[in-house]
Amino acid sequence: MSGLIALLDDVAAIAKVAASSIDDVIGQATKASAKAAGAVIDDAAVTPKYVQGFEASRELPIIWRITKGSLRNKLLFLLPAGLALSAFAPWAIAPLLMLGGAYLCFEGAEKIAHVLGWSKGHEDHPGKEETISDPAKLEEEKAKGAIKTDFILSAEIMTISLAAIPDSSFWMEAATLAAVAVIITIAVYGSVALIVKMDDLGLAMANRGRLSGTRAFGRGLVKAMPGFLRLLTVVGTAAMLWVGGSIIVHGLEVIGFATPAHIINDVAAAVAVKVPEAMAGFSAWLAKAAIDGVLGVALGLLLIPLGEKLVTPLWRKVFSK
Repeated sequence: MSGLIALLDDVAAIAKVAASSIDDVIGQATKASAKAAGAVIDDAAVTPKYVQGFEASRELPIIWRITKGSLRNKLLFLLPAGLALSAFAPWAIAPLLMLGGAYLCFEGAEKIAHVLGWSKGHEDHPGKEETISDPAKLEEEKAKGAIKTDFILSAEIMTISLAAIPDSSFWMEAATLAAVAVIITIAVYGSVALIVKMDDLGLAMANRGRLSGTRAFGRGLVKAMPGFLRLLTVVGTAAMLWVGGSIIVHGLEVIGFATPAHIINDVAAAVAVKVPEAMAGFSAWLAKAAIDGVLGVALGLLLIPLGEKLVTPLWRKVFSK
């Protein structure tokens, strides 16, 4: 009997350790996911365009196909690569993170330049594949294109998350990155599914609602969705520039160039003392985010010629095959 009690005590102790480890993993994954906000919001803003032009019945299957491709990107390719990087070349994380930050700055600045007429952005280009008339083939091509785009954004998300994880064991890092991959993928594509079906919901409410208020709400929902999608794009662009700029500043600090980070922190601290104490923390964060965003725009604008003349044509040449 005493042996059984001792065994139960051991099982209870192991369960407590396991529960604590799960809490640690979820906590670290949540913090790491927050660090990747810019890429996450951009992913959610970009994806709805891949289901435009399809029948409503095909929207969710396409999103589910992209979701599975995103999980495959993160868990089968990027997770092992991230763990290998952390184990064998941790010195390369900061430069790779800065490379990803520069990509975010380029993408954000390119969207701004496109709106202002300074850049062609992602418009169709000569030599783009011919128009596909078969709906099934078009769906397959759209899904493949979305999964390729997701790979780039997922690589950035996983690298940011890896850098945000405190020093821990191999298995803790693996579990945390896996949790990040699942949490972010569900959050992004769950949100995308809600967004693309929201107008259908509004239309159904407008046509079938029994109450005039329900029908009016449905019509308002349908009318509001285009504006909401534009707002999401603006927020995603701002987040990309803010996160990209902050990654570059932090990366410079890590590799030994700490002056920009110190200047930004001093400015944020100076702003904080000028406002009421209750607003000091938020004001300091806002000032720092604004400076990081301006730096992101400046770097992105400088990178646009390089991206459009060299990187983008090379990318299209490689992946068109």
